[in-house]
Amino acid sequence: MQADGPRACRFGRRWYLNNESWHPSVPPFGEMKCILCWCVSGETHCQRQECPPAACASPARRDNPCCAKCRAPDAPPDPREKVHDARAEAWSR
Repeated sequence: MQADGPRACRFGRRWYLNNESWHPSVPPFGEMKCILCWCVSGETHCQRQECPPAACASPARRDNPCCAKCRAPDAPPDPREKVHDARAEAWSR
């Protein structure tokens, strides 16, 4: 017996239509933005975003929170990355 139309996928408590994609939500972590799931003919497929290896000593995650990128040598440091260093300096005095 053949199905009348494309089948949906169930992931957790939600249903997704055929060819629909989403970022899964996993308690207690919440939405996993670096993982993409999609529905294909009633089957759920998920894949983590693939990132090229960062070829530097201290990569930054500015534009893409899932993948680290090397900072340009003349670029000012990201203030969010400096928080840890500032605390370490305060404790070493």
